Amino acid sequence: MFLRLFKYLWPERYLPETEQDDPFNEDPPPRAAAKVGVLLVNLGTPDTPTKRDIRKYLGEFLSDPRVIEIPRYLWKPILHGLVLTLRPKKLAPRYAGIWLEGGSPLMVYSQRQAEGVRATLAAAGVEAVVELGMRYGNPSIPDAISRLRAQGCERILTVPLYPQYAASTTATVVDAVTHHAGRLRDQPEMRFTKRFHEEPAYLDPLAARIEAYWREHGKPQRLVMSFHGLPRYSIELGDPYYRDCMETARLLSQRLSLPREQIEVTFQSRFGTARWLEPYTEPTLKALAASGVTEVDVVCPGFVADCLETLEEISLECRDAFLGAGGRQFRYIPALNDDPAWIAGLASLVERHLQGWPTHPRT
Repeated sequence: MFLRLFKYLWPERYLPETEQDDPFNEDPPPRAAAKVGVLLVNLGTPDTPTKRDIRKYLGEFLSDPRVIEIPRYLWKPILHGLVLTLRPKKLAPRYAGIWLEGGSPLMVYSQRQAEGVRATLAAAGVEAVVELGMRYGNPSIPDAISRLRAQGCERILTVPLYPQYAASTTATVVDAVTHHAGRLRDQPEMRFTKRFHEEPAYLDPLAARIEAYWREHGKPQRLVMSFHGLPRYSIELGDPYYRDCMETARLLSQRLSLPREQIEVTFQSRFGTARWLEPYTEPTLKALAASGVTEVDVVCPGFVADCLETLEEISLECRDAFLGAGGRQFRYIPALNDDPAWIAGLASLVERHLQGWPTHPRT
């Protein structure tokens, strides 16, 4: 602020040192060729499975007004007085139980997806700089955009890694990107993808992954498709998320050639006391076991990378609930993660959304 004031009052002190630095040079040097950037964005993760880092991550995540749509004056005392005091202690051993050598599963697999897309585009002759950002935590969206800009990217495509659109996921990525861009003097051109819940590039690898799992392990009596939940009022206010989930479930069922009676569509990760999308995953699994269903597989189509919600909530907690209610076999089918078919599909989605931008060498 003070530097700007000095520059305004005494501009002669800040004149460019060379002609090339002079913005008013009548014969400026040629610009460097503008590059195209791709920003892949996932939700985020604590830096370490410690209470301190979990508290920091949750504080950022749960302070987003699109995530918790409660008036700030009501939510802040609850967040800082209860949630951030009690929740990190509860979550620390759960995060530690799934942590990988390279970090959290979400981070490890998201990084591999970014590396895979980068390599796939390069092999196809597509010139694009690919960076990973996290909506909450590190690497942050501003840092990822800064890296793209430092590499000469004048055009940036942002790809939220959420198949189904929701205001609390995809829209908040757009918020963060545009907020950062609003602070830049020299802004890049920007594009965003909105969803890919119906895309063959996403559905075909997912169906193939499930079928490959069944070829090795056999089919269950029921396949449960568990999506992340949302409060019902979000849908009533116009959020298209529920419809996106049901369309994904329908198209995935068609690819698997499963009759409707062998499929259950449920919603997980309920938070708070409000009514969320139903049916809930864990009660549904208990009800299936009580009705005599002894074998279930669970897949989470809304997650393209495994994380706490899939590896701990589904694979452990829901497993215990189903077996405790009388079930005999519970299996979680892993997310797409770094599946080569998914990497190729994601790269094809990116390439299609880059059309019209200069991504191939000029001849």
